[in-house]
Amino acid sequence: MGNSIDYRNLIALIMKRLSIQIPYPKKDTKFAPCKCSGLTTYYLILKSKEMIQLLTPTHWKDYELIDCGDFEKLERFGNVILIRPEPQAVWSKGLPASEWQRLHHIKFKGRSATAGDWVKKDQKTPDRWHIEYKNNDAAIKFRLGLTSFKHLGIFPEQAVNWDYITQNIKRFKTPQPKVLNLFAYTGGASLIAQAAGADTTHVDSIKQVVTWANENQEISGLSNIRWVVEDALKFVKRELKRGKKYNGIILDPPAYGNGPNGEKWKLEDNINEMMADVIQLLDPEEHFLILNTYSLGFSSVIIENLIKSAFPKVENLEIGELYLQATAGSKLPLGVFGKFHKLKSN
Repeated sequence: MGNSIDYRNLIALIMKRLSIQIPYPKKDTKFAPCKCSGLTTYYLILKSKEMIQLLTPTHWKDYELIDCGDFEKLERFGNVILIRPEPQAVWSKGLPASEWQRLHHIKFKGRSATAGDWVKKDQKTPDRWHIEYKNNDAAIKFRLGLTSFKHLGIFPEQAVNWDYITQNIKRFKTPQPKVLNLFAYTGGASLIAQAAGADTTHVDSIKQVVTWANENQEISGLSNIRWVVEDALKFVKRELKRGKKYNGIILDPPAYGNGPNGEKWKLEDNINEMMADVIQLLDPEEHFLILNTYSLGFSSVIIENLIKSAFPKVENLEIGELYLQATAGSKLPLGVFGKFHKLKSN
């Protein structure tokens, strides 16, 4: 087809003949050059707002994914470089084994599926240390520690969601917006929300990690986060009965979990009920919500369906996948997300 073809009229005619109801292409519609037909090209552009995003943090100074592969990852947290297991890294390492050996200070060696030991090259390497995260709107600090289950107390890819939290809080017209962080772990999202000016409630079922989150609050120079040790779903239902509303809600549920009183959580069994409930807690005039999951059985399309099912009138919905970009070149996928926001009209 030459440049004389009026793509807008051609596509509108095809749509009419096929009885497909989509908007007539606007005059400023741009057709990306490709080998597919004008029809397919326009459809892709029309649906661009629902395209799956691939997002990685851009503000980290104290964290670096150096390399990953062969079911391991080589990471720098501050000045400490570690080797940890990584089930997603099914490809080959980018750097030679000799470089991994030279660079790392500590390596985690598993004894079972859920526990292991940290092996230090130098016993002077600390078991605990601090790092900082800072974006354009807020700064927070974390106390890291070597746990028996390979974690350190932070998930660096979540910085993408932290940025979304601060951006929305800063744009809100609501003074000191209320933010609820569910399955909140050691509190990265809680800290960043509080630092950005929110009134924050942090809910987790494990007392030890809530204590850890409080330590992070103290070293970040923050105060007044509300700490709740409770089953997340039970807490949400109680807040509904109280008529509470929140301007921001963050959910990062595990695949499996237990409440402090023996409550059982299984992602695929409980997440639909949870979403139906938390939507009712959102302030109708001004809000944001983030749903993040790290489960091999969940895709961003499932997240999209969950959100749209619970909230058919959702605005500004984004879905996608979080990853960490390794300095050596590969991308490490680390979960899927759905998020949306609404701002007060002028």
